[in-house]
Amino acid sequence: MTTAVPPMDSPFPERAPTAPAAPTAPTAPGSAAGAATAGRPRWERPAYVALLLATAVLLLWNLGASGYANSFYSAAVQAGSESWKAFFFGSSDAGNSITVDKPPAALWPMALSVRLFGLGGWQILVPQALMGVATTAVLHAAVRRHFGPAAALISGTVFALTPVAALMFRFNNPDALLTLLLTVTVYCVLRALDGAHTNWLVWAGVAVGFAFLTKTLQAFLILPPLAVVYAVCAPTRLRRRLGQLLLAGAAMVVAGGWWVAIVELWPASSRPYIGGSQNNSFLELTLGYNGLGRINGDETGSVGGGARPGGGGGGGGWGETGIDRLFSANIGGQISWLLPAALVMLVTGLVITWRARRAADSLEGMARAAFLVWGGALLITALVFSYMQGIFHEYYTVALAPFVAALVGMGVAMLWEERGGKAAALTLSGTLALTAWWSYVLLGRSAGYLPWLRWTVLAAGLAAAAGLLVGARLGRRFALGAAGLGLAAALAGPLAYCLTTVDSTRGGSIVTAGPAVSGGRGGMGMGMRFGGGELPPGAFPQGMPQGGPQQGQPGGGAQGGPRQFPRGQGAAAGQGFPGGQGALGGRGARGTENFAGGPGGGGMGGLLGGTKVGTEATSALRKDAGKYTWAAAAVGAQNAASYQLASGEPVMPIGGFNGSDPSPTLAQFQEYVRSGRIHYFIGEGARAGGEGQTGQTGQTARGGPGAGPGGGTSSAITSWIQANYRSTTVGGATFYDLTAPLNGTSAPS
Repeated sequence: MTTAVPPMDSPFPERAPTAPAAPTAPTAPGSAAGAATAGRPRWERPAYVALLLATAVLLLWNLGASGYANSFYSAAVQAGSESWKAFFFGSSDAGNSITVDKPPAALWPMALSVRLFGLGGWQILVPQALMGVATTAVLHAAVRRHFGPAAALISGTVFALTPVAALMFRFNNPDALLTLLLTVTVYCVLRALDGAHTNWLVWAGVAVGFAFLTKTLQAFLILPPLAVVYAVCAPTRLRRRLGQLLLAGAAMVVAGGWWVAIVELWPASSRPYIGGSQNNSFLELTLGYNGLGRINGDETGSVGGGARPGGGGGGGGWGETGIDRLFSANIGGQISWLLPAALVMLVTGLVITWRARRAADSLEGMARAAFLVWGGALLITALVFSYMQGIFHEYYTVALAPFVAALVGMGVAMLWEERGGKAAALTLSGTLALTAWWSYVLLGRSAGYLPWLRWTVLAAGLAAAAGLLVGARLGRRFALGAAGLGLAAALAGPLAYCLTTVDSTRGGSIVTAGPAVSGGRGGMGMGMRFGGGELPPGAFPQGMPQGGPQQGQPGGGAQGGPRQFPRGQGAAAGQGFPGGQGALGGRGARGTENFAGGPGGGGMGGLLGGTKVGTEATSALRKDAGKYTWAAAAVGAQNAASYQLASGEPVMPIGGFNGSDPSPTLAQFQEYVRSGRIHYFIGEGARAGGEGQTGQTGQTARGGPGAGPGGGTSSAITSWIQANYRSTTVGGATFYDLTAPLNGTSAPS
């Protein structure tokens, strides 16, 4: 068959049939790609380069301000840069005691960067920023292929200016690589649909496999709609379609399963413990804590636990669940600026292309397939995020950013092409008015934040919406002016949030983009309300005082609480919990204390924020460090990570991230001490176990240090050390010298 070639200035290929024409470039039989690749306007390439450069500047500007960002992952990056074994397994320390609670793929680019350029916040975060630029490029290519350059530029711009994207591609959590790989997956599926290419579908499987090695089962969320769309729409016979899907599935299993097979077959005695699991099994971690537990809230050993009684709307400790969750006070400003517009564009695109042939071998067929793929990925991910009862952080929504951006770009381009019709003009105008109103609402949630902007956005958006209604009558220039004004109004709010995010320091385990918002919960949730609301009984872990935080709300920048911190001091702009600035290795954490009552640990007993580490403690850890496998040990990975990053020496995180993993056992720890492999135990701010909120020994508050089946392990280790070793204060923290027992002879048993 033949395809139509669009006019040079058309953002979307003409759908009216034309006379047969010879293809301008070699394309697969039945391919619809020729329409989008034939003839490029002169402005396209400069605009594309400008988009990538602007994205790079946004993500790289002031990048070093966040230091080590999330010290939990930065410590693993440091370990991987020093030990190839730690690199392969994703160990928290170069001594390979325990891994992080995720597979290691996201750590590998950062660890390689540190190996090449040395340890530092910039070296850790630059790969993340470059992933953001790469995601913009892949998204642009996917939309450009069938919707033209204008649609691609709009999509790329919307993505780059999504606040949560500006946050996470400047941070060291796994979500940056996950988002890139999900975007690559959709791109490959679209390429496969355009001509039923087996190789592109196999590459999609490979991308999903590596996404699994980045954040386990979240990578699989988009698989059902992608597989169904290909099975129904690919332009080839059904038997071949199913065979191609099986090949893609095999590629996915190989790409994601090789590492899992090695880990499961490797003797447990010679590899690190699998962090986040209770049985030292990556499969258990995948299906439990990082899998079904995220859906139903049954997460053994988690912080806060989603199934906590009393949680509103079924969300327990992680906020209310429901269809409006993504529009709520604490999440709306992260992702939802253009989410209503994306949903409208999805419906509109499907309506316009509904009469196209089933197979994706025509322009309209591919357009419909694109809406189904991007829209299906958006809907299934959004629904899971809206109703999952387990651990849920605001920054997870970055996975939605490319889906929202693609739908907005494609839909706007299609409606612009149809703007001469009354229905298209009304839809385009109404969507812009809706977006302007929603931006007005979101900006109003931040008291005192650029009050002039919300009114400007509303006025400009409504004026542009009115202009689009009459634009067809007043000529192309007027319509373009109205469209430009409307685009500026729609993106002004997200841009402001992005600039606020870039111009501030973000650190700790829980972060958000933009300013503080009223009505938002703290980053942990657990019933926290802005302005001094209380947590439910039993919500605080061991070592954390009841009654709520004393220095602002816990969590990310958007939920900083009533007391805000000056930039660069402690919990500035949402540095996780007070008690260090999100683990900057002791740099710049001035004038803050942790909830445990001293400088030894971050918030929640040091679980979610970093620890302020002084020069005295750093010097002690470095002294004779070469004689030991671990310079020290501490309960909780954030505590251990801060000391490790400050000293450059391995520090064992007892119990993993939450202090609740049964690693090491008391007997193992005693053997490490007897063999002289650990120098110090750091106790202040890293307390574990003891009496829980129920008042019964061994029943700690769920989610606290030492909670869960493994909680008794960290508690037992702490008690054994306190009973057999003398403590001393070093730099404000309590150190136990494990080479000098109280009896003065040998390590006790």
